[in-house]
Amino acid sequence: MSLPKGLAEEVSRNLVMVARLIDEDPESAYGYSRVALRLASRVAAVREAAGFAAYVNQKYSEALAEFRAARRMTGNVELWPVMADCERGLGRPERALEMAGAPEVQKLDKASQVEMRLVAAGARRDMDQLDAAIVTLQSPELASNSVQPWTARLRYAYADALLAAGREDEAREWFAKAVESDKDGSTDASDRLAELDGVDFTDALDEDEDEDEDEETDEHDAGGDSASEVVTSEAPTAEVIETVRTVEVAEVAETGVDSEGDSEDDDLHKDGTKAKDDLEG
Repeated sequence: MSLPKGLAEEVSRNLVMVARLIDEDPESAYGYSRVALRLASRVAAVREAAGFAAYVNQKYSEALAEFRAARRMTGNVELWPVMADCERGLGRPERALEMAGAPEVQKLDKASQVEMRLVAAGARRDMDQLDAAIVTLQSPELASNSVQPWTARLRYAYADALLAAGREDEAREWFAKAVESDKDGSTDASDRLAELDGVDFTDALDEDEDEDEDEETDEHDAGGDSASEVVTSEAPTAEVIETVRTVEVAEVAETGVDSEGDSEDDDLHKDGTKAKDDLEG
């Protein structure tokens, strides 16, 4: 609302494209966010969108700068968990843990507090503190039987931490619980569970491609036979003619018969008979 109408519409169009593409084509989403940022860098929503576009492209330093700018403009703390995760991405897990214990966390809503817990557990794992990561995830939200938007991800993270700690049976139980709560397939919990159960899935698309390749090979082989027939029906080359002549000369030498000189052979035969009679005479 702070922008002139024409500029506001242009910025809005770019922000819409960021939202549409950020999951399927993050790189393109990032490009649109940069356009919006050039047009309206003093709008908090633009800085936040630019931050998320940079974040999904693992440009953590840039994302953190944009999130901080948006927070200064609005005074909101809702970006606190993702800012802490940017610190993890920059190789500073200890800084993420400091943010997890900051007063700002108490101002977050339930979903953001769970997100902050996930980030803190990830930071513990970055520091090879697996047991601490498991304890960090043990919370009322994890124990609750009610399914919330964060339930599947929380159970998945707990199962993954248990598996990393070598507690396979417990991990399997929590992957199964994650599958139960993951209605929209936001995690690969079902694949992880199947892997623990020793189930091996075969991609049907790969099988179809293999069959197509086999068919192409058979067709190529069959085509090779017909091609050879076509070649033999064409006019003989000089090399082929010379080979045929060599074979015929060899046959003549062996049998004394020339397929192209029957009359000449008759004359030679007559001359030979005459010479024999003269000798006998």
